[in-house]
Amino acid sequence: MLMQDFAADLTYQALPDDVLLVLRRSLLDTLGVAAIGSQSEMAQIGTKTAQALFGPTAASSARCLFDGNLASAAGAAMAGAMTIDSVDAHDGTSPCKGHAGSAIFPSLFALADGRGLTGQDLATYLALAYEISYRAGLTQHDTCTDYHTSGAWTAVGVAAMTARILGCDAAQIHEAAGIGEYHGPRSQMMRCIDHPTMVRDGVGWGAPTGVTAGVLAQTGFTGAPALTCQGPQWWGLGDSWKLVTDTHYKPYPCCRWSHPSIDAAAELMVSHGLSHHDIASVEIKTFHNATRLAGHTPVSADEFAYSIAFPVACMIVRGQVGVPELDISALSDPAILRISTATSLIDDPHLTQVSDGKRWAQVSILMRDGTRHEAAPRTPRGDTDLPLSNKEISDKYHLFADPIIGAETAGRIETLCAGFDYLDAGGVQGLLDIILRKPGA
Repeated sequence: MLMQDFAADLTYQALPDDVLLVLRRSLLDTLGVAAIGSQSEMAQIGTKTAQALFGPTAASSARCLFDGNLASAAGAAMAGAMTIDSVDAHDGTSPCKGHAGSAIFPSLFALADGRGLTGQDLATYLALAYEISYRAGLTQHDTCTDYHTSGAWTAVGVAAMTARILGCDAAQIHEAAGIGEYHGPRSQMMRCIDHPTMVRDGVGWGAPTGVTAGVLAQTGFTGAPALTCQGPQWWGLGDSWKLVTDTHYKPYPCCRWSHPSIDAAAELMVSHGLSHHDIASVEIKTFHNATRLAGHTPVSADEFAYSIAFPVACMIVRGQVGVPELDISALSDPAILRISTATSLIDDPHLTQVSDGKRWAQVSILMRDGTRHEAAPRTPRGDTDLPLSNKEISDKYHLFADPIIGAETAGRIETLCAGFDYLDAGGVQGLLDIILRKPGA
């Protein structure tokens, strides 16, 4: 099936139960990340800029996620994407080496506000955007020498979704995907790994690019073909949903590449009853790109997000990598810094070879008395073979959301997310009215 036919014809009734389960979990997980992200400097700068430069017009007006002020649909998508991307805890896909929800959800929220969509509509649009984004991402990785950010390929999925929401036919959706791909941010992910800043995963431009592409296609602008919507990764489209169901969830608010090391360190500390005071050094063997995260002495939230040594040290010293570790004060904790600076990252050829669609690491802890504790090589929790439970997803959501929007409001959102696809148009608008306002307003 051609991408444009899939996007134009997909119905809610065609969605398998396991896909709907992913969409419900991702909605809740993403909103928790967005809630805490709304307090970040990156989110506040991005939202103010979106409102200033992409403000509301008579033709396009939308509220910004967890802010409430108006921008255009593209501006609100930009603000929401930067809000979610500001805390590196949103859903992702290891085979695609990136994240779809951080661009898709804020774009959908911006387009859905006041449009009278039902929960079944939302589920249909989310499913097609995830599937198209993931397949475009895999194709891009197969055909490009650079490793591009998620913004590059989510622009294609958001474009197709936007065009479908606007009532475009298959031919217009074809054009929208081409426009989104052509104008999408072909940003190099490893530049942000080597030099972490607020540019992050590129979705801050991928989301508004996709929304704009859909509107352009609706009005007759042409842009086909999208080269990332062709080739072997598109075989079985409409029949297989393996990509969507391979979505993973993060227990920690930092780059996925650090997670197997964090998990291994946690296991060693608990199983051997270790105290960080007695640790002399730490060795982490992992795949090549992960060693470039480094991050022994981060000085910003961005450097923390793209590090391994420091979050591993947080786990060793504090037994957690959570909300308190996102506070800038944690970056100067002397106990964490001692462990972090005593951590060596080792580029392991075998782990590099096997980290194709998976993320592998092996951690050893060396004690002051010379004892060495070594964990077996492992992949991170949250992948489909080591899934987070519904309770773990819920606990993470409340950890992030409750301090920002209050436990009662957070609970209402969780109830709505659990069956969002059963909501009528009034129920969907009720959910949007909660999340498209400033916390506490």
